[in-house]
Amino acid sequence: MFEELMLQLQNPNTQWVLLGTMLLGIASGVVGSFTLLRKQSLIGDAMAHAALPGVCIAYLLYGSKSLIWFLVGAVIAGLISSFIIQVIINHSKIKEDSALGIIISVFFGFGIVLLTYIQHNGAGNQSGLDDFIFGQAASMVGADVQLITIIALILLAITAIFYKEFKLLTFDPQFARGIGIPAKFFNGLLLLLIVCSVVIGLQTVGVVLMAAMLITPAISARYWTERLSSMIIISGFIGGVSGVIGTLLSTIMEGMATGPLIIVAATIMFIISLVFAPKRGLLAKALKQLSLRKRTAAEQIFLSFYDVAEGGNLRDITEADVLIKRKVSSSLFQYAINVLEKKEFISRTMSGSWMLTDKGIEAGYDLVLQQRLYEMYLMHEMEFAHLKLKTRDDLNLTTISNETKDQLLKLLRIHNRAPLLMPKSVNIGDRRMMINDL
Repeated sequence: MFEELMLQLQNPNTQWVLLGTMLLGIASGVVGSFTLLRKQSLIGDAMAHAALPGVCIAYLLYGSKSLIWFLVGAVIAGLISSFIIQVIINHSKIKEDSALGIIISVFFGFGIVLLTYIQHNGAGNQSGLDDFIFGQAASMVGADVQLITIIALILLAITAIFYKEFKLLTFDPQFARGIGIPAKFFNGLLLLLIVCSVVIGLQTVGVVLMAAMLITPAISARYWTERLSSMIIISGFIGGVSGVIGTLLSTIMEGMATGPLIIVAATIMFIISLVFAPKRGLLAKALKQLSLRKRTAAEQIFLSFYDVAEGGNLRDITEADVLIKRKVSSSLFQYAINVLEKKEFISRTMSGSWMLTDKGIEAGYDLVLQQRLYEMYLMHEMEFAHLKLKTRDDLNLTTISNETKDQLLKLLRIHNRAPLLMPKSVNIGDRRMMINDL
């Protein structure tokens, strides 16, 4: 199989297709990043479907297959469809998603009618228009790839030149207008880039799958970074790699179209990103959630130990005594016990039960005091609105004012929630919270 692949790579036609699909993937990934962030994912789908009647009309007018005229027709049809979408949104009660659905259906249906007419009209079978529905990269010749290369490079150059303007319009359009950026011009330019990236991919990927070529690399890149510049680079890389992998697979898998394989490759890379991305991936989130569950279980069990000891049972705390306060699974209970013993907050007695150590009483007092003060804050949140606390961990007694601290402690005594089990020496103003060690 490897020898067959190397033999195919020596074929000039395969090299042209490989170059074309790689550049298509890079351009689609770069432009698709802005499309995704502007929440215009369906725009690419609408432009792709709207391009079909433009291609058909260009064939009827020119009389023979010409990629340049097909691209011109597709661009004009795409721009007309985008104009109609805006008219529908601005002058009716129809929302954007509904307008996009209407345009996709109407233009694609009109394109199929024209395509059927051409196929039944003499030399229609030689027109090659069927390739624009599902794509057929193998039908591309050197001239086609050269045109795709030129357009892709122009798209990348325009994106690089106007990167700052596109970035501002994507994240803060009102500020962009306020500093004098011509928003309508750049919105139209970005729309033109989307249309052109769709058009150059029609022969390779086809009308049906071109939207996936725009969006999938961008979504994959979004999992790996929080920066737009990095997202664009990663998206272009994923798109280019997907084009190369899809093309190589189609050369060794007889009868398999290049376009669908490119989309399959992009989808596999999306799944990898979805699962293994370091911060946003499902695996990272699962590990983070598991870590949070373990930390919460250790805190809850520690609170239960303190509650039992607060009731007078200091040296004979059993598992049943702890679990009757707060229930956790047996595995999390054992994990919490191991953590508390390792931190020397509890120690096992001769009878097999546990007792709180002096260090445990000190840390338990800190934790219980912090939690109960946060309860007081929640109960009287309007009085302490200036604190702007979101979680219990935001409450730090060493940073809030003495007046606020005294108010919270007074409420604690009024509601009879003051911790009863105290360390030998307590100085609330100078103490640090030890629970973060869990």
